[in-house]
Amino acid sequence: MKIELSIIIVNWNGCEITKQCLKSIYEQTRGIGFEIIVVDNGSTDSSCEMIKNEFSQVILISNNENRGFAAANNQGIKIARGEFLLLLNNDTIILDNAIEKTLAAAKANPQAGVIGCRVLNADKSLQSTYFRFPSLLNLSLAALHLDSIFPKNIFFGRERYARAEWNKITEVDVLTGCFMMARKDAVEEIGLLDERFFMYAEETDWCLRFKRKGWKVLYAPVGEIIHLGGASSKNNKGAMTLQLKGSILLFFKKNRNAFSYRAACFIVAIYFLLRASFLFNANCGKGAFLSLLGAEYLCLKK
Repeated sequence: MKIELSIIIVNWNGCEITKQCLKSIYEQTRGIGFEIIVVDNGSTDSSCEMIKNEFSQVILISNNENRGFAAANNQGIKIARGEFLLLLNNDTIILDNAIEKTLAAAKANPQAGVIGCRVLNADKSLQSTYFRFPSLLNLSLAALHLDSIFPKNIFFGRERYARAEWNKITEVDVLTGCFMMARKDAVEEIGLLDERFFMYAEETDWCLRFKRKGWKVLYAPVGEIIHLGGASSKNNKGAMTLQLKGSILLFFKKNRNAFSYRAACFIVAIYFLLRASFLFNANCGKGAFLSLLGAEYLCLKK
């Protein structure tokens, strides 16, 4: 069967969840030709052995180190043979032929450069999977915790599209990176993921580049997947928060003017000042806290 879709999965020490993901793909994807490319980012568990032994049809790229999410996905994109590309997190479970349904939606909407499906939490509740581009207003609301206190308020919950209609196809700013199906010709036009984003915000930057070239970013609730979400980040919330905010600042530095970038830095500093006690107690001691801030600064200097 002709390969219509290349599914790219990045793995780092996720043997069991990657196995579960791969199994669900093969069980739930019928009627289309597809290939799976797994890019392993220097895992020290038995991930690579598991894939070789149990999923020999999978194309496996083994890195000697953790190159980051963007760089690893780019490795898969470069060798992909499908007309469409699916960037899929390894902590997802495919339900009810969701991949084929989303591919059909992508074909029916040729103006869409990237499209995402309906995503559920482990308990089958709806997971918010699209949001607005970072802005000074949205950063300020997050710094003051107002977006979390009033998530359903149209103004305070604006970043996550409060009161969104999750049962209809919607054009959005950004889709989360757990399930992003892109047209290969659109990717060839806008370019690969920016590898300066080691983790977080790479999909935000990518969606902005799609839109700047006239492509649409669509949410299409035609199929469902489960996204377990953040297994590694839960063990080091402080470090992951630092990484996330650093990536957002990199987005501002790359895509906004100098004033907006400096203002964003100030707002993020306020965010951390208001949460310093939590970060120090969340597996992120003072030395690690300062080291990570220094690492983010070096990242922003690139």
